[in-house]
This record gives sequence, C-alpha cells and structure tokens, in this order.
Amino acid sequence: MIHFDRHMSTKLRLTLSLVSALLLTSGWVGAGALPLFVALVPLLLISAQYSASWRDALRMMGWALLTFVVWNVATVWWIWNATPIGPIAATVFSTWWSLAAFMLYHIISKHAPKGLAYIFFIVAWISGEYLYIEAPALSFPWLVLGNGFSNDTWAVQWYEWTGVLGGSLWVLTVNVLAVQSLLTMRKRAWVVTTLALVAPMAASLVLYELYSPEREKYTSKNKVCISVVQPNVDCYEKFNTDAAWQQENLISLLHETPDSAQFVLMPETSLSAMLHEGHIASEPVVRRFADALAAHNSDAMLITGCETVRIYGTERGSETARRSGGTYYDIYNASIGIDSAAHALPVHHKGKLVVGVETIPAWLREGGIFAIDLGGTVGQLGIGKTARPFAHNDIRIAPAICYEGLYGNFLGEFVRNGAEVIGVVSNDGWWGDTPGYRYLFSFCRLRAIEHRRDIARSANTGISGFINMRGDDISKMGWNERGVQTTDLRTNHHLTFYTRHGDYLGRISLYIALLCLLYCVAYNAKKRFYLVD
Repeated sequence: MIHFDRHMSTKLRLTLSLVSALLLTSGWVGAGALPLFVALVPLLLISAQYSASWRDALRMMGWALLTFVVWNVATVWWIWNATPIGPIAATVFSTWWSLAAFMLYHIISKHAPKGLAYIFFIVAWISGEYLYIEAPALSFPWLVLGNGFSNDTWAVQWYEWTGVLGGSLWVLTVNVLAVQSLLTMRKRAWVVTTLALVAPMAASLVLYELYSPEREKYTSKNKVCISVVQPNVDCYEKFNTDAAWQQENLISLLHETPDSAQFVLMPETSLSAMLHEGHIASEPVVRRFADALAAHNSDAMLITGCETVRIYGTERGSETARRSGGTYYDIYNASIGIDSAAHALPVHHKGKLVVGVETIPAWLREGGIFAIDLGGTVGQLGIGKTARPFAHNDIRIAPAICYEGLYGNFLGEFVRNGAEVIGVVSNDGWWGDTPGYRYLFSFCRLRAIEHRRDIARSANTGISGFINMRGDDISKMGWNERGVQTTDLRTNHHLTFYTRHGDYLGRISLYIALLCLLYCVAYNAKKRFYLVD
C-alpha cells in the first residue's frame, strides 16, 4: 500500500494537476484516447492526500479548477478565431460540470466508505455530462469523455448499445480502478483494472472485425447513390458576396454530380435568400435550383441549407418569436429538400442551436447585446421541435444540420422516425484550419456507430465526405478544397439498442447519484449517533 504524505509539496500538486490536464486533452488533439484511462489519476491522488477540513476542500478545488480550465482551453481555443467570448464561455460552463462532480466526490470521500465515493464520482460525472447535453440553451458537450474516441472508433463499436456516455463510463471506471490499485498496490486490484481496460477493447475489436455491410441485421440490400458538394466559400465573405455568383458556383458543382445520384447534399445556409415558409416552392432561388436539377438530374433530391422565415401575425407564435412593428415571426436555420418539380418541399428546422450565435438564454436576449455576429441572421433563432427524415424514391434520409451531429440522441430521433441513412449539411469554416472542423467530422463517426447508419456530410469547406456504419471514412475532401464526391451508401432499417433508448446511462446515473447522496447523509447521521463504526 502506498501512503501519501499529507504535506505533498505545492510543486508536486501543480505537476499532477497539469499532467491530468495534458492527459485529458489527448482525445481532442490527435493524440488518441488511450491516455484518458489514466488522465484523472493524478487529480484523484491529490484528493487522497487531503484531509476532510473545509480549508483542504478549498485547496483541492483550486487544483481541480486548474486542471479543468487548462483542459478546456487546450481543446476549444480555436473558437477564438470566430469570437473571443466563445472559448471563455465554453470553458466556464464545461468546467462547472466537471468541477461540481469532482468536488462532490472529494467531499463525500472524506465522509463515506471509499467504494460509495468512487461510485458517486462516476455517476455524478456522467450525470453532469448528461445534463449538459440536455441543457436547452447552454449546451456545448464537446468534452464529453466518450467523444475522445472519435478517432479510435475501433475501440468503441459497442456504442451501438451505450452511446457516447458508455465511453465516459469506461474511462471513469478505469481511472477509479487505477488509482485504487496505486493506493493499495495489490495484485488482484491491478488484474481487475487491466480487465476493465482490455475487455471492452477486445469486444469492440470482435464487433469491428465481424462487421460486414452485407449482414442482414445491419443493412438491407438497397444502396443509395449520394453526392456531396463542397463549394469552398470563405465563411466570413459568404454573406457579403454577390448572391448570383454563389448560386452559379453551386449550380456548376451540381452539374458535376453524376446522373446516378439520388440525393445531392449542399452545405448549411447555401441558399443566400431568406425563404418565406408557405410559399418556398415559388421562391426564385428555389425555382432556379429545381430547374437545374430538371435539366441535369431530374431523379435526384437536392438537400441544402438555407434560412427560412415563418410569419405569425399579431399573435406571438413561439417563445423565440421576434417582433417587427405589430408582426411576430421566427427565423430558422433550416435544411430543405428540392426536387425537379419543386413541390411539397420538406423543411427541417435546426433543433440544436449554437450558443451565442443562434441561441441566447432568455434572460440575456433583451437588446441583443450578447449576440455574436458571424454573418447572416444575428440573435435568437427559432428552434426546431421535430427531427423527421426527408423521403425520396422510397429512401428516407436525415437532413441534419452541423451542430446537431454532436448529439447522439437527437440524431437518433431522425432514425427512430425512419431515416435509413444520415445526411449532415454544415458550414464549419468559421475557425479556420484548426481542430474545430476536423472534430465536427470525426464526431460523426461516433454517430454512425451509435445508430449503425452510413453518413454523408457536405461542408462549406473541409470536411465533406462519407462514413460507413462502423465509423470508417469512405472518402472525404479536406480543407480549402472545392469539388464533388459521390458514393453508394447502404440503407438500414434496424434500430440499435442505443437508438431505441437514447442516453439511458445519463438517466440511470442521475438516479444512482441521488441514492448515493441520500445514503451518504444517512451513513453520517448514523455515525454521529455511534450506530456505525
């Protein structure tokens, strides 16, 4: 057993805190996910050598805060390229959830059995991630621990059962077992820790190697030919560039798609005009693209991003409605499906909005002071309430928009509503050639595994491409490339366990965390009256 000096030097604590932060960044900076399995061990060791006093709790909070702030800054700094307030806000809110879980664990570990404290740490952390995912206006779940495997999909093929929170559970469990092994130095503890690390990897490798797109469980025999377009227009010039030129640029790329394409995907907000809902089909820009389809590929559906406006009149039609004069209206970031006939056009309203750019908490909306202008419509947008696929030629495809690809359960709603393949349209060049756009693409690999759906992704510039059901890249276009890529994707009707049940691990963790807190209160009450040792 290792005994830690209660007077561990400040220099050693600083080193351990920074080591934790460095290891936590690994899954988001291209270093792979394996360091995550020991990333919290240094911080847990600091906690182990502190006493139960409130002064030591404050000292522990300082070291934990340092770790989580450095982790956040090192992984989301690139948001600065779009807006300086972005990485600051993201760091504040993301750090809060991690810090709350860790400090509650630290306090409980001094007043309850060690096993209970460890269980609480795991479920409290996952509960925090779940609440952050579900937060209606302040959600940015970039640093959910399970997302760290987006470039190591071979290790998490079982996400079809657990979703990304299963990865968080795995990482946290191994960290807890590892620190306990260090504290006790028992052979049996090391064996258990090794099994907890290796067994899920082995199971995933078996699933990965056994995967076959021809398996009846996963796919039908149908294939769908999809083209993705990458126009490579600078995001900051896009909304100030001549609309006619942008349309010509997109239509020229549309002409490069093969006749066999059944769907053509163009990026988020590709159509420069604001489209009025109720008569979208008669909008000149829509008619122009419909005519281009009719002339070049009359059998395809074009799925493209745009902005739409819904007029309510004198009655406030929604919580997010704006007002001009006496008229209420909502502006939506949307995707629409255009066929050569341009009739009965399906519309999807973006349901997961980017904080600060597309959505602002109600108490900060007045005056638009906190709205971040990245071009296009500024301030609170309308929020989509449903996630329904577009149907064309008996194939149903999810028309997801950019940020929605971060949310496994939300994307699962498309699949539960019948989507056989997933499409994502995005405009993620705001941050330049940084990790931002690369990880927006790689997170889609996790969505492919969770729902066992092939994914087609069209971005304004880098990365557009295709991902198969086990999270492998089929093909892609990188940064600063203009062009079209086409491939055949498999359709799938099967619903995975995760698709059917969503983030159930988060819900279960909330219940267990509450039970742990109640048990801790009861345990300390009994201890106070000498009913337990």
